[in-house]
Amino acid sequence: MDHRHVGLLGATSLVGTCILQQLACDQWRITAFTRKPVPPDRATGQIHWQQLNTANAKHAQSKKGPPLWICAAPIWTLPEHFSLLRTQGAQRIVVLSSTSRLSKINSNDAHEHAIAQRLADAEQALRRWADEQHIEWIILRPTLIYGMGSDKNISVIARFILRYRFFPLLGAAIGQRQPIHAKDVATACILALNTLNIKNRTYNLTGGETLTYREMIRRIFSALAIKPRFIKIPRWLFQLTISILNWLPQYRHWTPAMADRMNRNLVFDSIRIQQDLQFQPGPFILSDEDMPSRQN
Repeated sequence: MDHRHVGLLGATSLVGTCILQQLACDQWRITAFTRKPVPPDRATGQIHWQQLNTANAKHAQSKKGPPLWICAAPIWTLPEHFSLLRTQGAQRIVVLSSTSRLSKINSNDAHEHAIAQRLADAEQALRRWADEQHIEWIILRPTLIYGMGSDKNISVIARFILRYRFFPLLGAAIGQRQPIHAKDVATACILALNTLNIKNRTYNLTGGETLTYREMIRRIFSALAIKPRFIKIPRWLFQLTISILNWLPQYRHWTPAMADRMNRNLVFDSIRIQQDLQFQPGPFILSDEDMPSRQN
């Protein structure tokens, strides 16, 4: 097995970009896949880009590719690429899922429940297919991912604060969170790929600090150099506010269930992955790089 050649699905995603940077710094040879057309200037001696529709159309004629793979694309898209992986000669794959698979499966919101079920079905499909093909697999379920000013969690909240100069809370907002930086997620993926004595396992992947929802929001205010201003509102008003915000594309995924979770602990045990992979994620520290542009 060529331990220095890796295929990367979802290479232009937030975590995929971080993985690509770390692999390149460590002198890996990378075949990076994306659905979007790739500008020629992004190609290097180390990185070979392929557009997925082209790769899928020609996979039958392609020679053997990288034996090691990471999927940073949504896990439910992975079955579309099973034939590509098989033809390329995949022997080991690390795949990102989400702890939403566990935290939203009993949600009263139909859309959230559907997402959790979609994650569960995709995990099962991967395990079944990989076992049939004798391909080693590792599934990582990150908690709330943030970083680089382009995530769909902290950055969305930061933009709300930049625009309205306050943040609404339901009750005391004491539910605990374990945010993890995209760069730490990338590190965990590469460690999982490299730790060859670990295979066919699923891990929850958390940040290195547990803090309340309110404290998490306070740190976003601090990173933006804006004085924290919280407004406590009742659930009925939260529901009305969210129904209005849903008309705006950036808040389309906000739901009343998200407000309810402000006071619910979303804490997962990640001791096993820290021990197995010698992985030490960082605390929740926001740099200027992690904040969205004030022009957005």
